[in-house]
Amino acid sequence: MVNVKQNVSLKDYSTMRLGGNANYLIEVGSRQDLEESAQLAQKNNLPIIMIGAGSNVIWKDEGFAGIVLINKILGFRAFEEDETNVFVTVGAGENWDSVVAKTVQMNLTGIESLSLIPGSTGATVVQNVGAYGQEISQTLINVEVFDLQDFKFKIIPVSNCQLAYRSSIFKTNPKNPYLISAITLNLSKSSPDKTKIYPAVTDYLNQNNISEVTPENIRRAVIDIRSSKLPDPAVIPNNGSFFTNPTISYSQFFSLQKSLNQAIPHWKIDTENVKVAAAWLIEYSGLKDFHDQNTGFATWKTQPLVIINESGTSTANLIKFRDFIVDTVYKKTGIRLTQEPQILP
Repeated sequence: MVNVKQNVSLKDYSTMRLGGNANYLIEVGSRQDLEESAQLAQKNNLPIIMIGAGSNVIWKDEGFAGIVLINKILGFRAFEEDETNVFVTVGAGENWDSVVAKTVQMNLTGIESLSLIPGSTGATVVQNVGAYGQEISQTLINVEVFDLQDFKFKIIPVSNCQLAYRSSIFKTNPKNPYLISAITLNLSKSSPDKTKIYPAVTDYLNQNNISEVTPENIRRAVIDIRSSKLPDPAVIPNNGSFFTNPTISYSQFFSLQKSLNQAIPHWKIDTENVKVAAAWLIEYSGLKDFHDQNTGFATWKTQPLVIINESGTSTANLIKFRDFIVDTVYKKTGIRLTQEPQILP
């Protein structure tokens, strides 16, 4: 029997520490709990939302008039497919960085650059999490879900997850019926490809005289780099990167570089488009380490992509601060930024 809590503050279930109350909240520790909670919601005609650690969600001030499920489903099972590949099935409620640490201890390659990303394993698929040259889409095989339409557990292959830059079917579908219970990854026994290591990681390895490229060394590099640039959400309320890197056409990119007379950090997407660094755009617009006394929010001193909550008490004020950044960057560069974390419900 699941334990149902009533009238629970959602501030404790978002790393931005904002939001109203949920009418009901249930911590789900097993597939059985998940099914039972879904049946309870159906019986009482209540909407349902499931989250992990809340590192990439922001709750509205009015809260949620339904049932919030906190995914605590654990599990880690590795099985070899052949001499070079190892499949790993992980419970969606597992702490993501702990999962990365386990795979690195097993000397497996594939998710080591995704170290120190806060949140749960299931959330990595929702956002198609990526960092330092890796994305979860590169190793994901399938996702186990509970379908609220027919109340059955199903396996969705990666080809049907519609994974894109910080996006998936679990995020973009407003009527998403799937509650994620587990994911399966295909990791490699081979060493990381030196030619695909992210430049910042390569620089770190060189500066620290580390010649051997292993999952462990890359993980250590990423942890040190992230720790030096990003605030710990357990200490300073934040959702990590608040904006995605915008994709624009080459013609717009060259025109912008010429008009600003600046070399803009960018990455090639295809023959027609490039992705530009949102952090650079924000800094160029004069908003790095920018503090707003009126709303209580600020951009982080070493990474302007991160919005921190200094004294903010409402999501409405966070939205005001976000819109100020978006409007300022647009006026300066002609590029409109898009936020990464989800505002729920």
